[in-house]
Amino acid sequence: MFRRTIFFALLASAGVAHAGDKPLYAPAPDWVKPAPPIDTAKIKDDSPIFLILDSQQRLKDGEVTVYAETAARAASTQVLDSLGTVTLPWQPDKGDLIIHKAEIVRGTERIDLLKSGERFSVLRREEQLEQRMLNGVLTATMAVEGLRVGDVLHLVFSTTQKDAALQGNVQAFAQLATDPVRADFGRVRMLWPEGRDVRWQADGSGVTPVVTKTGGYNDLTITVPLIKQPEMPGDAPPRYRHTPLLEATSFADWAAISKVMAPLYDTKGAIVAGSPLAAEVAKVAAQTPDPLKRAALALQLVQDQIRYLFKGMDGGNYVPQTPAQTWSVRYGDCKAKTVLLLAILRELGIEAEPVLANSKFGDWVPQRLPTPGAFDHVFVRATVGGESLWLDGTGAGALLADIRDTPPFRNVLPLRAGGAGLMPIPLRFNARPDLAATLTRDESAGVNLPAPFTLAMTMRGPLAQILRSAQGQASKDQLTQMAAKMSEGYVGSGATIVTRTLKFDEASGTATVTATGVTYPSWNRENERYRTTIDAALDGLKFEPDRSRTAWRDIPVSSGDKATYTLRTRVHLPEEGKGFTLEGNPKLSEMLAGAQIDRTSLLADGWLTSDVTMQTNGAEIAAADIPAARQKLAQAKQHLLRVIAPEAYPAEWQVIQAGKAAHRFDAILAVYKAGIADQPDKAEPFTNRAWFLERIYDWRPAIEDIGRAIATDPTADSYLWRGRLYWTVGEKDKALADMLEARKVDPASDVVIQRLAGLYADRKEYDKALALLDTRIEDGGKDKADFMLGKADVLSRAGRKDDAIATIDAAVAAKPGAPDLLNQRCWLKGTLNVMLDTALKDCTKAIALSDSSEKVLDSRAMVYFRMNQMEDALSDLNAALDQDPGLAASLYMRGVIRKKQGDAKAGEIDLAGARLMRPTIDQTYAQFGIVP
Repeated sequence: MFRRTIFFALLASAGVAHAGDKPLYAPAPDWVKPAPPIDTAKIKDDSPIFLILDSQQRLKDGEVTVYAETAARAASTQVLDSLGTVTLPWQPDKGDLIIHKAEIVRGTERIDLLKSGERFSVLRREEQLEQRMLNGVLTATMAVEGLRVGDVLHLVFSTTQKDAALQGNVQAFAQLATDPVRADFGRVRMLWPEGRDVRWQADGSGVTPVVTKTGGYNDLTITVPLIKQPEMPGDAPPRYRHTPLLEATSFADWAAISKVMAPLYDTKGAIVAGSPLAAEVAKVAAQTPDPLKRAALALQLVQDQIRYLFKGMDGGNYVPQTPAQTWSVRYGDCKAKTVLLLAILRELGIEAEPVLANSKFGDWVPQRLPTPGAFDHVFVRATVGGESLWLDGTGAGALLADIRDTPPFRNVLPLRAGGAGLMPIPLRFNARPDLAATLTRDESAGVNLPAPFTLAMTMRGPLAQILRSAQGQASKDQLTQMAAKMSEGYVGSGATIVTRTLKFDEASGTATVTATGVTYPSWNRENERYRTTIDAALDGLKFEPDRSRTAWRDIPVSSGDKATYTLRTRVHLPEEGKGFTLEGNPKLSEMLAGAQIDRTSLLADGWLTSDVTMQTNGAEIAAADIPAARQKLAQAKQHLLRVIAPEAYPAEWQVIQAGKAAHRFDAILAVYKAGIADQPDKAEPFTNRAWFLERIYDWRPAIEDIGRAIATDPTADSYLWRGRLYWTVGEKDKALADMLEARKVDPASDVVIQRLAGLYADRKEYDKALALLDTRIEDGGKDKADFMLGKADVLSRAGRKDDAIATIDAAVAAKPGAPDLLNQRCWLKGTLNVMLDTALKDCTKAIALSDSSEKVLDSRAMVYFRMNQMEDALSDLNAALDQDPGLAASLYMRGVIRKKQGDAKAGEIDLAGARLMRPTIDQTYAQFGIVP
């Protein structure tokens, strides 16, 4: 951080000079205005790290000299580490690095690092080589010997920069440091000769430039650091979020830059007859006479045959290497690729010109002064049949289909001999999807049951190239992680992936990731019918701009990156779709929150098919249009497309019972089996299958799979899980053994204690259960009430009714508004058949306070049953089962009541379902004196 701040003043214009590759040592130039002397006596513990942050630039005779003075105190060992090695970068082909002073200030002592023999060593370090950049920067480096905590490191140096490509013009830039950077003295200063037409502009909150005349120069001074800059909303366009900047230029306008830079891209004679490059052009010409196809082939040639490597040395900042050089070495930066593409296109008879662009802040360019430094990219604008084609040789995978796509740069500057002004780039949707996904999901086993899936995601452009490089390098685990991350938006974060592949197609320039596995669809029960939303694109679309601050009220909203996504979803519905219907408009074509969404859906022959395209072109939403855009999206979300199951769709236990008989789960089990074969040495594939086996009430196979998982990874959760299943099938000794193992692994687990206490009570070992719970109750804490509930349950099983009620009363008194506690007290009184009037009040209050009331309804039904109010009990049980048809307790009690009322057939069906879900449920209710 400190090094970056020290050298913030070095962000200046590029230039050309015949300079050396070693730093020079000389006094500071006479035009420099000295900073105040360093007074260590005034330093306090809360003084800024930086005592001096001074940047001064002189613009003269086409050259920019940047003078920097910094004084930073080593206030701590961390700061000392940052200051201990000085690194000063410069470009030797542009100018010189001149060292004026390097010293340690220690109290009144001045230790001259240069006089004592210290000198800077020179390194050529291509620090951005991993980003494919050769910037030609040399680094003068010096380890500061003897620097201690409390010392001040004082550095003074200059760089000179000149570029013949600018034809005598100058440009200069200085980032303006802002709070939270602190400095005792901070200044940014620029000078240029009087009579020289130099314009300047400074932006940023709190900027107060002072311009005077000094010795024949215009003298501009800004005090830094600036105040803390206003926060900007994260969804504001980039031009609102740039760093405060001072810039100066001698260019009269954008057209002047266009004229100066145009000769650099002159391609006359660039392709020599009979040369290898000429032969390549001839091949393109021979393939087709169509200029549009020729342009596409030329672009592919430059993208595919020339690798990208930024070359910023030997005048390379503005001067491109020749097409012949580029073709020979087979690498080049945007300048080299552009001039090569221009030469090829012009040789093919296609009108083309270079255009400068800013790849990150293209929308800011019109607000800036005209400088070449306002741009960081160059590419080609070709014209075919009167239509502009924007061709970028640094891209990848472009095809004829993409030829009319537009880049997201917003504004460009054409380079023409006669000059040109800024030109806006039209906003246009991409012709091909940046990502096209196809998802097939088999939900034929039943609503809310796992569904085997196949997902294919095809990408083009930069992401495809990244995946291409990973194709032969990524391990199976890395591919699995990548596929899981990429597929989350389509199959959910909890999906089980069992196979994954990555393939790159040279012809289309696309990479395809394919994953198969099991996903877990979400069907919600509403108004006695299962429903699921299939409008994922619209459902996930968010538009929540915050313009509540007065300063933000006129800021537009950026619609995000320019992109096109498509998704085709095919879902095989249960029962071949019989009785399933669509709710909402199957067709949608709307511009919502800056995104064009087009969707068509069809339900036929047991399959739901949905095709969705979502496109953004980078357009902005004006501040005045935000309320209407927000309302439009909200209205669209009120009518999401949903699939609705038949009203008479059976309960899950019935679906499972029928599914077993018809072998409908074979496909799901096959996927889990494949997952185990894929990772036989890991526990997760076994626990995945165990979860499903438990879901379909195959208790024994589930227990076996958990055992296999324990053999690989003996966790407390796995022991607890297997113990619970043993308990479910009535094998209490094995259940106890597993729970004791779980306690060994995790003695502090509240869940283990609660479960173990419940099992002890079920084994009639009440003292052991109470001892466990009392210890946790005495410990107190936020979970004390939960342990008191457990104690009340144990006491009730032990026949200590009064103690049980007193215990749960105390728990409720501690948290009187907790619906779970009220429900448990209602349930306890109902099962004990005591205080039924107050039990009803507890349940009714809990229902009013609960977000989901099915369990409370079940408790109240028990109270009504005890009061012999069977119709009221049935009403509550039906309501509970409507919310959750998988409540075994409610199903059991409904079966009991139906049999008592003479409906033996319906009662036996309910009882059978409850026993399927909970094999020991008869024993549980027998403890309450309830027998069918």
